[in-house]
Amino acid sequence: MDWYPWGKEAFDKARAENKPVFLSIGYSTCHWCHVMERESFEDDDVARLMNETFVSIKVDREERPDIDDYYMTVCQVMTGTGGWPLTVIMTPERKPFFATTYIPKESKYGRTGLMQLIPGIGTAWRNQRSDIVKSTEVISEHLRQLTVNSTGREMNPGIIKETYHKLRSTYDPSAGGFGNAPKFPTPQNVLFLLRYFIETADAESLKMVEHTLKSMRMGGIYDQIGFGFHRYSTDSHWRLPHFEKMLYDQALLIIVYNEAFQITRNVLYRDTVHEIITYVLRDMQSQEGVFYSAEDADSEGQEGKYYIWTEPEIRKILDPPEYDLIVRTFNIENDGNYEDEVSRARNGHNLLYRSHTDETLAREFGISIKAFNERLHAAREKMFAYRTERIRPQMDTKVLCDWNGLMIAALSKAARLFGDAKFKHAAMRAADFILANMRSSDGHLFHRYIDGEVAVTGFLDDYAFLIWGLTELYQSTFEPRYLKTALELSEKSCAIFGDEEHGAFFSTPADNELPVRSKKAYDGAIPSGNSIMAFNLIRLGRITGQHDLEDKASTIFDSFGNQIQNQPLSHIYMLAAFKQLLSPAPNIVIYGDKESDATMEMLRVIHNSRRVDSTTLMLPAGEEAETSYMKGFTKGLRPVDGRTTAYVCQGYKCDKPATDIKELARIIEPRTEDASG
Repeated sequence: MDWYPWGKEAFDKARAENKPVFLSIGYSTCHWCHVMERESFEDDDVARLMNETFVSIKVDREERPDIDDYYMTVCQVMTGTGGWPLTVIMTPERKPFFATTYIPKESKYGRTGLMQLIPGIGTAWRNQRSDIVKSTEVISEHLRQLTVNSTGREMNPGIIKETYHKLRSTYDPSAGGFGNAPKFPTPQNVLFLLRYFIETADAESLKMVEHTLKSMRMGGIYDQIGFGFHRYSTDSHWRLPHFEKMLYDQALLIIVYNEAFQITRNVLYRDTVHEIITYVLRDMQSQEGVFYSAEDADSEGQEGKYYIWTEPEIRKILDPPEYDLIVRTFNIENDGNYEDEVSRARNGHNLLYRSHTDETLAREFGISIKAFNERLHAAREKMFAYRTERIRPQMDTKVLCDWNGLMIAALSKAARLFGDAKFKHAAMRAADFILANMRSSDGHLFHRYIDGEVAVTGFLDDYAFLIWGLTELYQSTFEPRYLKTALELSEKSCAIFGDEEHGAFFSTPADNELPVRSKKAYDGAIPSGNSIMAFNLIRLGRITGQHDLEDKASTIFDSFGNQIQNQPLSHIYMLAAFKQLLSPAPNIVIYGDKESDATMEMLRVIHNSRRVDSTTLMLPAGEEAETSYMKGFTKGLRPVDGRTTAYVCQGYKCDKPATDIKELARIIEPRTEDASG
């Protein structure tokens, strides 16, 4: 099969040979992409037909999210749905006239197969070209109308409480999470609720968070042996996962469980943070210190095979007490608890998930929690060692700037809360590598790195997520270069992506070759670049005194005001940023020797407070020149009586300086009133 990369060569060839273009968009760890590859693209008959009829282009959606975003919109406009693999057929002028997702080789279950579809499109291309061209014009005009800029409308502060109630109405009280199967982790929903709880002390918001996080951690969506989260659950109880593991999920869920522990002190959340990071540093980190994109769902051509167990395997590996504990803890059945993907029979296959807590099981076995955890740990270690001998799923070794930015933020937040130098150094290695290898001499970012090669001009998401990561990393290291670089990248973001006329940010640079330069505010699997930029600009504007940055953030909310008000649950992280604008989180400045015991004590108080949204700056005595870019905010702040001093500022006022850690704790803890109901 003759595949071409996206570019001038392919479209010139289509024009010269008078053929339509067949565009297939997928990604390395996409299960149905692999199915379509095996049953169709590797089939001689399909390949012959496609080569005769089309010029075929293959695109990795993670490498070219701009292409994916545009043609996914095409598919949704034309069919009302979307997904991957994404299949689009277009003219050599890049105007689409057919779109769908997975196509089987032969027609079945009401889906037209490629062997029937291709000849039909070929005939229509030869005999009905004028009708096809007319249809592309209608589609193109509709797409242009969808992206027409408007001034939006001013956001109503009441949208925050309204969104909370809408989110509560979608909550699943039986299994946690939001909506029905398939059920995704949706970490932005949890982050919104955590911040809502901080401000309101609404007990129901925290209850939803805790039930969701506990249910996910105990479900099959969590890899109970090797750690890390699978992409989503195909059922509503988190038991049956789609097995691929994405870097962005690990990063966002580290942040979620980290903040949940910071607020509740539930050790399950602490352990989950440590376990996810164990997986990421063990399996997803490159030798250079950056992080790979994803791990496949399939091994040996079968989804989930790497993660499935039989009862005889477990009996062979473990001694009798360990065996009894594992069988009970993870719901192992002799006949299996998991249906094979192909045969739809159980065949003795078991997927590990939990139904009971450690405390319940320890009582059942008549042992202490400590003894239970030691036995569980020993058994899991044996099972993990056994599993490593299997053929493991493929790792997608692409390094993406935006997803690495998320992981830098996650590791930095965990490093602060748990005081773990390993987490901090991992974040620093990744950040330093990206800044040295994925940034041009004039300071612009690249999107992708693999095998020593950088490619693809950076998108808004690359800048937004890396700025977030660097701002968090600064607070874990207090190295001024990270905050200074975050400010420089913010300035470049405004220049490259900012829309001076209508506000907010485009997703792509101005020289992008797609027909429409889009803007996005809605959350997908990860928050939108515009929502993260709003959050970044508000925070950076306040900690540096550069109020123009906060003004730019306000234009984002105004620009998307209509669609946010109409569909708040699709813009949940944007609303979390809007909440930051309305209810400023504390900015805490510590002035003193950053290595002194007094400074360390103050930092422990700050990092252990429930203010998960606070920002901490350090003004080391004698190093004012290095932090001159903060002067608009920190001007006039000095240590009291030569002692390490903390200034807590919120909104446009600062509390009186604190030199006593008890006084500091009193000031920074959120003062809330119950707003339930």
